[in-house]
Amino acid sequence: MPTLETIDDAVAARAFRRLVRHLRHRSDAENIDLMGLAGFCRNCLAEWVQEADGGLSKDEARELIYGMPFAEWKARHQSEASPEQLARMDASLAKNHREELLDDALDDSFPASDPPSMSEPGR
Repeated sequence: MPTLETIDDAVAARAFRRLVRHLRHRSDAENIDLMGLAGFCRNCLAEWVQEADGGLSKDEARELIYGMPFAEWKARHQSEASPEQLARMDASLAKNHREELLDDALDDSFPASDPPSMSEPGR
């Protein structure tokens, strides 16, 4: 069975494109709500694409995800965030930060280059 790291790139690309099309279609799902529930939004996805590509500007990556310039999408589909939405987003983002800290701690504790005898107690 494939893992996240071994899944075929073509399969992953098809799934990614489907996710982007879904987010374009569901403009009623605002970024602030996505952030509050999942800790990421369309802008995050654009940033991840920009980081992975290395040659895209922030605006180009956002246009790729939104299917139009970000300013246009924002004017059409984004409303002012409520205090409740902002509070949910802050709580959700705090969970992301804890996960990042855990990932960093695990990376420091168990470097991928160490053989199992060095990184697994008792071996």
